[in-house]
Amino acid sequence: MKKYIFLIVAVPLILASCDRYPIADFFVSRNIIDVGETVFFTNNSIDADHFEWDFGDGTRAYGFDASHIYTYDGIFTVTLFAYSGNRMVDKAVANIEVLFPTSLEVTVLEYFDEYAVVDASVILYNNLDDWYDEYNPLVEGFTNQYGVTTFSNLQPQRYYVDVWETYHNNYILADEDIGFIETHVLVPNDMNYFIAYVDYVEPELKSEAKRDKRLKIIKLEKLDKRQYNDKLESIEKKIEERKAAREKEEEL
Repeated sequence: MKKYIFLIVAVPLILASCDRYPIADFFVSRNIIDVGETVFFTNNSIDADHFEWDFGDGTRAYGFDASHIYTYDGIFTVTLFAYSGNRMVDKAVANIEVLFPTSLEVTVLEYFDEYAVVDASVILYNNLDDWYDEYNPLVEGFTNQYGVTTFSNLQPQRYYVDVWETYHNNYILADEDIGFIETHVLVPNDMNYFIAYVDYVEPELKSEAKRDKRLKIIKLEKLDKRQYNDKLESIEKKIEERKAAREKEEEL
C-alpha cells in the first residue's frame, strides 16, 4: 500500500520537472535604420515552443524568426514573447531607431515660362559618365500634376538627373551648364530638393518620342549661353514653396 502512495506523489513531481521555464532572447540585424529598410530579428530563445513578436508600431508576427519594415520614423520597442505550453512566458526587448530616409524631391519646370511638366520621366545616375551614356540608371520616377517626383532611401551623395518627356528634356541645358543636372550632396536623413529645368522640344525634334541624348546637339534659338546660377533666386523661392507645401501635407 505504501508503494502505491509513493508512486501517486512522485508522478506529479516528474511531470512538473519536465515543464522548463522559457528564456526569451533575440538578435537584431541593425538598431538604427531608415524608413523603408528591412530589419531582421534572429531568435535565440530556449525552452520555448511558440513565439509572438510585437514590433512597437501596432503590428505583430508569430514565426520563430522575424523581419519588419517600418513605414514612419521614431523609436520603437520590439518585444519577443517566448511561450512554453499555455502558462509560462518570458520576454525580451530591444529598441529600434527608425530615421527619416535620405530623400530627394525633383520638380521639373520648363526653363523660360517655368510651367510644371507633367508625366516626365526622371532618372538618377551616380556620375556624369553614366548620365551621358545612359548606363546603370539607379531609379526612375514620373512627375505628378505639379511636376514633382520623389525618391527615397538614397545615399548622401551627388546625383545626375536625366529628365525626358515627349516634348521636353534637359539635354541641351546640361551642355550649357552641368549645374542643371547635378544635385548637391544630399543631406542624410532629410528631404532634399532639386529644380530640374527642361527645354521645350519641337515635335519634329523629338526623335520619334524616344529618349535620345543626341538631341543635345540641336541648337535652340537663344541669345546667350544659360547658366544655372541665373536661376538661383527662382530656385530658392520655389524650393521654399515646396517645403511649405510638404509641411502642409504632413499636417493633414
